[in-house]
Amino acid sequence: MATSFTLNGKPVTIEADPEMPLLWVVRETLGMTGTKFGCGIAACGACTMHVDGVATRTCVLPVADVEGLEVKTIEGVGTAQTPSAVQRAWLTHQVPQCGYCQSGMIMAAEALLDETPDPTNEDIDAAMTNICRCGTYNRVRDAIRTAATLRREG
Repeated sequence: MATSFTLNGKPVTIEADPEMPLLWVVRETLGMTGTKFGCGIAACGACTMHVDGVATRTCVLPVADVEGLEVKTIEGVGTAQTPSAVQRAWLTHQVPQCGYCQSGMIMAAEALLDETPDPTNEDIDAAMTNICRCGTYNRVRDAIRTAATLRREG
């Protein structure tokens, strides 16, 4: 069955089992491997993408559910030459340790700042439910506050 959606600003149509999780369609069918597989039960957040602007855990999201919607992956956030404010802040605060969960963390942070441009610590804690086995949560919080400032400064 064909499913059509917009991926990082470009229309795509894929032939896949409609129950196949979006994560696997993006990674295996479309070859975009920036988004990671973590727990497979939508608990850890490594698979976070934006679906119509909402941070969504895609390891359990059937691809048929994104028919006609906008999907953004970490590949659509910034580039090495022009990183987003969140990505710059991540580097400033040296957030990544092993790095495995970082694409999901960055996607969750981008969605938080889109919704709440000047988040409190409580806002950050409520939005950032991703699991990092390296325990970089304090650095994540600091980086999000820095990214909020960078976004305001343009």
